[in-house]
Amino acid sequence: MIHTLLDGDLFSQMVYFGAAKLQQNVKTVDSLNVFPVPDGDTGTNMNMTLSAGVEELRQKQSASITDSAQALARGLLMGARGNSGVILSQLFRGFSKAVSGKTEITARQFAEALKMGVDTAYQAVMKPVEGTILTVAREAAEHAVRFSRSTDDLLQVMEFTYEQAKVSLSRTPELLPVLKEVGVVDSGGQGLLFIYEGFLQALRGEDLDRTWDAEPTVASVTELDRLVEQQHSAQLHVRTEDIQYGYCTEFMIALANSTEPNKKAFSELAFRNNLDRMGDSLLVVADDEMVKVHIHAENPGQVLSYAQQYGSLHRLKIENMREQHANILKAEQAKPNTAAAEQANRDEGRAKRADQERKITYGMIAVAAGSGIADIFRSLGVGQIVAGGQTMNPSTEDFLAAIDQLDAEQVIILPNNSNIIMAAEQAAALAQVPVAVIPSKSVPQGMAAVVAFNGGEDLESNKMAMSQAISQVKTGLVTFSVRDTKMGELDIKAGDYIGIADGTIVTAEPALMASAKALLLQLVDDETGVVTILLGEEASAEQGEELVQHLAAIHPDVETEVVSGGQPLYPFIFSVE
Repeated sequence: MIHTLLDGDLFSQMVYFGAAKLQQNVKTVDSLNVFPVPDGDTGTNMNMTLSAGVEELRQKQSASITDSAQALARGLLMGARGNSGVILSQLFRGFSKAVSGKTEITARQFAEALKMGVDTAYQAVMKPVEGTILTVAREAAEHAVRFSRSTDDLLQVMEFTYEQAKVSLSRTPELLPVLKEVGVVDSGGQGLLFIYEGFLQALRGEDLDRTWDAEPTVASVTELDRLVEQQHSAQLHVRTEDIQYGYCTEFMIALANSTEPNKKAFSELAFRNNLDRMGDSLLVVADDEMVKVHIHAENPGQVLSYAQQYGSLHRLKIENMREQHANILKAEQAKPNTAAAEQANRDEGRAKRADQERKITYGMIAVAAGSGIADIFRSLGVGQIVAGGQTMNPSTEDFLAAIDQLDAEQVIILPNNSNIIMAAEQAAALAQVPVAVIPSKSVPQGMAAVVAFNGGEDLESNKMAMSQAISQVKTGLVTFSVRDTKMGELDIKAGDYIGIADGTIVTAEPALMASAKALLLQLVDDETGVVTILLGEEASAEQGEELVQHLAAIHPDVETEVVSGGQPLYPFIFSVE
């Protein structure tokens, strides 16, 4: 089957097939994690990221390659999880920019768009590492550009791209020694190869494998929609006649490639300030291509006319809130309710409104898995906990929602995991307030950073002090191995308990406590002052006390504290200062 031109519909089919192929092979990609720990998540992150892109694409699929590529890029950007997901989003963000303004593209333009995607992804990564998904994408795109000069057939170009990606992937262990040491290829590169394989299937006219969920779902509804729901719940605590702004208005503005002529340059701050004068409950999520808006306004026409100055309007929805509110109250009145309960509802509504009116100077966000760890961060002054960590990486949109919920003038994010930092930084770039991302790679580092926070200092000074603080703490993790492997001098068997000291596996033992004790001795030295032991959901207080006694016998001057962290998969987390 010969394809000389690629339009939006065919491109969408390629994306759907690529998503299907990746989804079928998530476990394969996850299993390529360098460390044999039970939370290998590259495949999961890429799948959830691509699923977010697919969901957006399904809503906005167009015969125009510009519109379809733009929709995919927007969905990927907001749904990006983990380093692999962020890089994937950037690959297609660059692709979208390359095809901007075109209804369809040639095979050569397709190859050049892949190359621009690579350039965009490299720019987004502070320190690009070769032997990763970046290498596979780059080498495949470079070969594709050269090959596309000799053919007009898109299928041939895609076949060549796929084969070159496969060759590049096979060489990743030569470029990244740790891959060679453990006998795997790069997981992100393998995920990209599966996506390209799906692209090929679509171009060849093959049937989509029906074992795939044809409607992939994102982990949660969009966070902006969730915030809207939270705001609407307050309607139960006011009278219909007291609603000042009667129309719930939602829409999106396409800034890039707008179909509207003579558009004004978009300034997010000015846009937000001007809309704020037209209503309340304003929420705005924006990047350089798309703006999503929710506002309660009395004159929605005025809002839409103002917004239309900046681009094309899409997905408009206007609801009469007074009518909606009256129906809600009618339904509520039909329910049995006591006077005390009604008063409690009114009090709760007043408290929520009072909270919303108080804007704080600083707000902090920490990523945490485990109720105990979350409680510790809250006790240290963290205002928002984003659920996640080793086993689940939050998305860019998760961070944007947490930033909005803080309602602070400036925000500090503690990712507490190396695989979450890029998504946090991507959210910081999209946020409407200044955001500093502290590069904390573990929970202990995050806790040390929070302690170094000074509310009297400016954001940049706090970022420097908190970043410095994370270098003063050592982190130890104890978990179990999911496969046989060799790391340095360690022969690790599936089921062994492994101890990880600041990112390096240093112990492997069949027994949990033996591995934990050995790891502690590697982390603690004569300079150590304090050790905090965070007990996971599978660890007992007795085991924690056993570790305290073991450490006291060897380092009697070290202060030790045992705290219930409740984290999954990691029986012990050690913070050593």
